[in-house]
Amino acid sequence: MKSIVFSSVVVALLVFSGCADKKPAVDEKAKQEVVAQEVEAVKTETVSAEDATVGESSISKSDSNEMNMANLEKELSTVYFDFDKFNIRADMQSKVTNSATVVNAGASAFTVKLEGNCDEWGSDEYNFALGLKRASTVKKALMAEGVNETRITMVSYGESNPVCNDKTKDCWAQNRRVDFKLLP
Repeated sequence: MKSIVFSSVVVALLVFSGCADKKPAVDEKAKQEVVAQEVEAVKTETVSAEDATVGESSISKSDSNEMNMANLEKELSTVYFDFDKFNIRADMQSKVTNSATVVNAGASAFTVKLEGNCDEWGSDEYNFALGLKRASTVKKALMAEGVNETRITMVSYGESNPVCNDKTKDCWAQNRRVDFKLLP
């Protein structure tokens, strides 16, 4: 047994040391052609003050749009679920209603992404399916509140996106949720 291991190590060292001495081949002709090429003069272009204002305006509009999206996203509430359940609890129904109001009123220009999440209990496949069921339940509730179905997308992260990593019941309860994200 020792001789097999020793011979394997010796062969591996010989293979690796044999490759270490090789130098890469350089194509000298291609190298000379690159050096021989002339570099074109840099072309400059002047921009009027009016054009600069247009550019700044478009930048500030996109920044404003991102800030608006971030502010609206803060108003969307996370919906929490009971262990191994995907129905919306009575105490979470008001959060879904408030989020639907925000989505219909202020966030009408955005798409809503529902992110289903689970705690660490259960297999990966089960948790991905449960996360998707939770997102689907929230989607149906938003549609019942008047949000257009085409504006809602769903994704399940299963147990792979925890907000808490402690091994306590309170921590696991924080991970059983659906988060709202706005997309442009």
